[in-house]
Amino acid sequence: MSNQNDQLSEKVTPSNTGSTDDTTSKLSYFCGTTDPQFASITIPQLLAETADRFPKKEALVFLEQDIRMSYEELERTVEELAAGIHTLGMVKGDRIGIWSPNRCEWVLTQFAAARLGLVLVNINPAYRLYELEYALNKVGCKAIVCAKSFKSSDYIGMLRELAPELDTCEPGQLQSEKLPQLRTVVVMDDDSGPGVFSFNQLSKLKGPKDLSRMPDINQDLNPEDPINIQFTSGTTGQPKGATLSHFNIINNARFCTSLIDMTENDRLAIPVPLYHCFGMAMGVLGVLSKGATMIFPGEAFNPAQTLDALENERCTAVYGVPTMFVAMLEDLEQNPRDLSSMRTGIMAGAPCPVEVMRRIYTEMNMPEVTICYGMTETSPVSFQGATDDPIDKRCETIGRVHPHLEVKIIDQDGAIVPIGTKGELCTRGYAVMMGYWDDEDRTRESIVDNWMHSGDLGIFDEEGYCSIVGRVKDMIIRGGENIYPREIEEFLIRNPKVNDVQIFGIPDEKYGEVVCAWVIVKPGVDLDESELREFCQDQISHFKIPAHIRFVEEFPMTITGKPQKFVMRDKMVEMLE
Repeated sequence: MSNQNDQLSEKVTPSNTGSTDDTTSKLSYFCGTTDPQFASITIPQLLAETADRFPKKEALVFLEQDIRMSYEELERTVEELAAGIHTLGMVKGDRIGIWSPNRCEWVLTQFAAARLGLVLVNINPAYRLYELEYALNKVGCKAIVCAKSFKSSDYIGMLRELAPELDTCEPGQLQSEKLPQLRTVVVMDDDSGPGVFSFNQLSKLKGPKDLSRMPDINQDLNPEDPINIQFTSGTTGQPKGATLSHFNIINNARFCTSLIDMTENDRLAIPVPLYHCFGMAMGVLGVLSKGATMIFPGEAFNPAQTLDALENERCTAVYGVPTMFVAMLEDLEQNPRDLSSMRTGIMAGAPCPVEVMRRIYTEMNMPEVTICYGMTETSPVSFQGATDDPIDKRCETIGRVHPHLEVKIIDQDGAIVPIGTKGELCTRGYAVMMGYWDDEDRTRESIVDNWMHSGDLGIFDEEGYCSIVGRVKDMIIRGGENIYPREIEEFLIRNPKVNDVQIFGIPDEKYGEVVCAWVIVKPGVDLDESELREFCQDQISHFKIPAHIRFVEEFPMTITGKPQKFVMRDKMVEMLE
């Protein structure tokens, strides 16, 4: 294990080796370095090693909950929680959902699930009834750990609406008509009514014999085991469950944090959500791999709260999407902070304007901030900038290929295009997901000959820097959230007054893009914007609800009968202007 520990501290230098053959050296194909070596290790092994190296070191800080734990305390707490969950009959391979904003219980559940070999199912805190029911049933969750409520989301209320049998069953004995595989509901609250366990009860369920059995569980764990399912919105309907292994997310997290030179001396603020790979993999596991400290400013992003954390906790790094950084810069203008301890961070989710990047360098004291690009299906990062990249490369490109990965850009026929030519970006290597849970057809559509097709249009330059210039699919990116129109279209078409609908994105100053709907109403009925939005309320996530709605008689179509979304988009922009 000592060699692996040494590897965890190695600095990664992005290297992008194109083909050396003169006949192919101009093609859009690059591969990353082979250093550092992989760590063939499970999440609980990684936690044990880090706790052994840095037992008294502060591991995590949840400021809103006033919780601080050392690595030694974290490992002990996780062990007790895992033993308690094990008494519920949960065994390796079972799926356990987590539905909550950023709370300590989220991270503890993440590690306890991995300790038992359970597959953690990340459920978006913004999900409503329709989405929740689909997610739990799609992957067959046997248990779910959830917050009682958050903002406008009454989590336990929604669960009781889907499973009214909770009102009359014993905790852990649910038999639900709508959620047939769910047996156990655990709520992060001591007073959530009948049929559920409180989170605090879990650790108390175990006895001395349960703890004594825990070492045996280690024998069954393998780095190649599936350990996490993250739902990504589908291009052809319902969300897909991207399935990731210990090996996938541990190594990707190691390389991400190595590229920002993270060590045990760093303190990383994580205001991005844990349900994304950005928070739980690049954040939690990245920090763990280096023995650094993870700091959570609040349950959800708040610019003032995050800046206060950077100052008061003497953070050296912070993660965020561009809209988060813009919000923090705006808050700094009104209330300056001492950010002299800051050095670096990661920005992902969307391009960053040059002027914003310059301000981040100077006003937030982050000259070594890097850009990342990827997708959940690639664990998630496949491209990242270097801490010394010129500002134009950081703003106009997504950096260069990550270690141990291959990338290429192809045309419609699958042929690799020349450097400087636009085409679809594809990735191959260790980071590619195991597949979509219980969905072989869509897995085969996305992974062809081991290449993950991104759906993004990219261009390489001679040095291997890649720029994203469009999307093969009509994905909408709203404030860092990936939204696929087809999913919303299939939901809205369920409205009895809707005859047809087309969803597309239009530019927005604040979010980059927002959702727009063109709707054809069935003959003889009336439907207005407020009624359609009310239909969406509490059923789909707030960011998927159309910001702009237009009722039309027909859609612009191609000769072959396909809707022309680009025509709708242009017309809608004109109307709003």
